[in-house]
Amino acid sequence: MALEVRLVDETGKQLGVMNLKDALRMARERNLDLVQVTEKVRPPVCRITDYGKYLYAEEKKKKQSKTKKVGELKGIRLSFNISPHDLEIRVRQAEKFLKRGDKIRVDIILRGRQRALQNIAEEKINQFTQVLNEKIPIKVERNIQRRGRNLTMIITKK
Repeated sequence: MALEVRLVDETGKQLGVMNLKDALRMARERNLDLVQVTEKVRPPVCRITDYGKYLYAEEKKKKQSKTKKVGELKGIRLSFNISPHDLEIRVRQAEKFLKRGDKIRVDIILRGRQRALQNIAEEKINQFTQVLNEKIPIKVERNIQRRGRNLTMIITKK
């Protein structure tokens, strides 16, 4: 426990370094609490504030940082034998993600003998990107790569 603290009042004005007892007395005079903001510096920083409001603000900051971030990486999985209708559904889904500002990872998992037919799987991914590009302009961020038994490509909106 420090004997001296750097004090900030409720309006955010710096009151300077002072004795802990004086800081507590000032907080009591204003019917507020003395809250230690950080202890990483010497002397530690304390603020005169309403502790309930302080906790509420901190909780709000945590919730806001947990909210969904724009530009997430969304995954769309195509199958080796995907039908044209299913491909169209995946394109609509990808279009929705791109309009929101997300990036898209397109995957095809190759099973068994499909691994020998990698060029057909690449054609499926290229077909998907062509159909999507007709609806919304896209940019290929990462070309088709093979990762184990997966083929992966990352695309974004232009």
